[in-house]
Formats: sequence, structure tokens, C-alpha cells
Amino acid sequence: MRKFDTKVQHLKYKVLREVSRQAWNGTLLENLLNIPKIIAPGREPTVRCCVYKERAILEERVKLAMGGCDKTDDSVVQVIDIACDECPVGGYEVTNACRGCLAHRCEDVCRKGAITFDQNHVAHIDKSKCVECGLCAKVCPFTAIVHRKRPCQSACKVNAISMNEHKAASIDQHKCTSCGACVYQCPFGAISDKSQILTVIDFLKNKTKEKSVCAVVAPSIASQFRYAKAGQVISGLKALGFDSVVEAALGADIVAWNESKELAEQGFVTSSCCPAFVAYIRSQFPDLAEHISHNLSPMASIAKHIKQRDPKTTIVFIGPCTAKKKEIQQESVRPYVDAVLTFEELQALFDSRDLDVTQMEESSLDTASYFGRIFARSGGVADAVSQAIKEQNIDFTVKPVVCDGIEACRTALLKKVQGVLDGNFIEGMACEGGCIGGAGCLTHGDRNKLRIDAYGEEAHAQTIAEALRLATDRLDSKNFYAINPAYDKK
Repeated sequence: MRKFDTKVQHLKYKVLREVSRQAWNGTLLENLLNIPKIIAPGREPTVRCCVYKERAILEERVKLAMGGCDKTDDSVVQVIDIACDECPVGGYEVTNACRGCLAHRCEDVCRKGAITFDQNHVAHIDKSKCVECGLCAKVCPFTAIVHRKRPCQSACKVNAISMNEHKAASIDQHKCTSCGACVYQCPFGAISDKSQILTVIDFLKNKTKEKSVCAVVAPSIASQFRYAKAGQVISGLKALGFDSVVEAALGADIVAWNESKELAEQGFVTSSCCPAFVAYIRSQFPDLAEHISHNLSPMASIAKHIKQRDPKTTIVFIGPCTAKKKEIQQESVRPYVDAVLTFEELQALFDSRDLDVTQMEESSLDTASYFGRIFARSGGVADAVSQAIKEQNIDFTVKPVVCDGIEACRTALLKKVQGVLDGNFIEGMACEGGCIGGAGCLTHGDRNKLRIDAYGEEAHAQTIAEALRLATDRLDSKNFYAINPAYDKK
């Protein structure tokens, strides 16, 4: 079974894998310049005009795999300029559906004189005059004028991407929410996220008995690594050197429990689980920022609990989200989470150590509830908050507005601003489908939701209260953070 959706993901993975392999071996610096040749050997190009351009682009990919060259630049998603040169400029274009009609409505409606006709009466648009108003497309009786966008611009629903003077993509970091949609959709891999994989390898290589390394794993892991069983992937983490593996879904249980009380007290709240959604509110709807839940995200909530009991523990979050790399830069989160890996990067780590997880015995994580685990898909947060209200016997009726994707988030937030929103709790997920649609996933698809629901059904704790009680009973146990800890269901 294929490990990735696209060949672009596979190319990114090969760079991460080779950088990681050299780092494990302690030979990264001496072999740094050879990595592009290792990945693109010989003289024949595979995807570009020449092998030398391929290697030049690979050099830039290596830099991002190493965390980027400018350590003062806190952006997560960056454009590889040299790789961004194959897409058409876009805008309004006349297709071959133009019949050369006599009406010339497109010409009459254009206020800039951008439309002319050749000797066959076929329309042409002068890009130097066109202001992209779209009036010509609206009046064409043959719908022969279409509006084309570059894939990255289409993917970016917050309008953070434009074209620079060299016609390459440019990201407005003030608008960017680091969701990574452009990373996944760019067909040339010209946009990528900076990796913290070397930081994690350093943690694992230099851990001590007093300073252990804990992996906090997002519940969406159950929808990934389809070639293996989820329990084998958990065992693979231990084989990499992680001393413990904890469900971020337990943090989701904590968030649902507390967020439900906050909702009942405030009367209206927007969820705080998706960092891209939170960033979108702060940048585009600042007047609504006061309504963002004051709870930390599930990742940060469980990491905080672990750090409070053992401050020396190093926490690495592993999930589908590139925006988490931005979230851990926040002052409220930085003390608790030390690094973030995506599932793409975890796959590269496995293969850099030649670990075949399909041959490993299964381990399980059995602390979180069903409701904590379904945070991974759209609607899960709303379901969990409603359940927490019910379990705590709070006299409050939740009217959730589930927003699947940033466009749905924008619609709900606009309605709230206008005072016409029929709801009191906005569950915002920047990625369509929820976390299972994150840019750092290996694969995307409708079946991912089914896998998450099935994973939720496997939870021993059937209520949020039970999950929190079981966790509390074992918080001080030395085996609490161990893989597959055994306990009697109470």
C-alpha cells in the first residue's frame, strides 16, 4: 500500500529521511552537500528541466528539513522560489469556447479597454490592463472567459498568497495561519513547512534517565499509516527511543470538560483546539478574540499536566498539523511542548532507522475516552462539549455551529459579527474534515473519519469523567506514561 497521496509528499519525505539518517549517524555536516546527489543521482532529470535544477531545489529542501537557515524567522510555511516557476500566472483568460460573436459584450463592459479581437473576432485579454473585475466573464453568453487561479492561491482560503515581481508565490505571514493547505496542494512542491526533525533526533540521542522524552500523539494517528496497525505504530515510537507515549486525546477530554463549563458561564465561546482557526480569528476578526476559549489546546493541556509532574520531561507532539509548529511559539504553550512532528516526518524517522513497524507487536493507548478521540474529525469537539455539559449536569443548552474548513469558519464568524448566528459555540476546524485533513497527514480521504470513529469505539473509558478519573488515579504512577499500561477497568 502506498504510504503517501502524492509524489510531492514522497520527495519531501526522501529529503527528511536522508537528513535524519545522516543525523542519526553523526555525519550530517560532512555529507550535507551530497544529499541532493544522493536523492537525484546521475545526469538525467526526473521532474525538472535538468538534474542541476533538481539538485538546486533539493538544497533548499534540505535547508527547510534542517529547520531553515534564518533562525530569527519564526514563520512555519515558506516558498522555495526556485521551484515556483511552472504555474501560469492565472487571472481571467479567454478559452477556445469563444465563438467570435458579433455582440462583443465583453468588450463593451470592460472599463479598462483590456479586451481586443483578432482577425477571426476571437477575444484576447491584455493582462497589463486587466484589473480582474470579472465583468467580462459574467456577460459572455458562451462562458468562454474563465478565472484561473494558481493551486496555492486556490488552497489558501485566507488570501495570504500573492505573486511577487518574479511571478513566484509570496506569503503574507501576517495573514497566514500556517495551516499548510498550500503545502499539500502545490503540485510542484514549491511551498513547504520547516521541520523540527533534527531537534527531535537530538532529544532522543541525548536523553538520560533523569530527562526522558515523551511523545504526545494526536488521535488522528488512527487514520494514518494504513499499511500497518495503529498499535504497531505506537510500538515503533518506542523503538525510535521515546520513553513514553501519551494520547493527546486525554488532553481533549480535559479541554471538553473545562470548555463546557466556560461555555455555560460565558454564554458564547469559540473553540481553542485548532491553532489555525484561532490565528484566523485574531488576524481577521480581532473583535471576536475575547470569545476564544481560554483553555489550552488538547496538545498543550496534556503536555502541561505532564510537565507539572515531571518538569524534566521533554515533550514532542506528533500529529497532522503544521500550525502546531506555530502554536508552540506562543508564550502560553512554549513551556510545555518542546517540538512538533507531522506524520510525514514520523514516517521519515521510522525509515531513517530502517524500522519496519509491520513486524512489531501491537501496543495500545487506552486512557482517553471515545469523545476525546473523536476530536480528530469535524464535529467531534462539539459532540464532546455537549457530552461534558451532560455529564456535569450543567443547566445549559449547547447550540453548536460546526465549521468544516476555514470558509465555513469565516461564514460563522461573519454571522456572529452581524448578530445573526444561530448558535452559542463555534467549533472551528481550518482543515476540511478536521484534523484528519491536516497538511501533515500521509493520506487524505473519506475513510479517515470512519477510522477515527472506530478508534473512539475502542476506548475503555466510555465517558469523559471516567477517562479523567482513570488518568488521575494513575498520574503519580511510574507506569502512567508507559506504552500499553495495564489497569483494571473500574
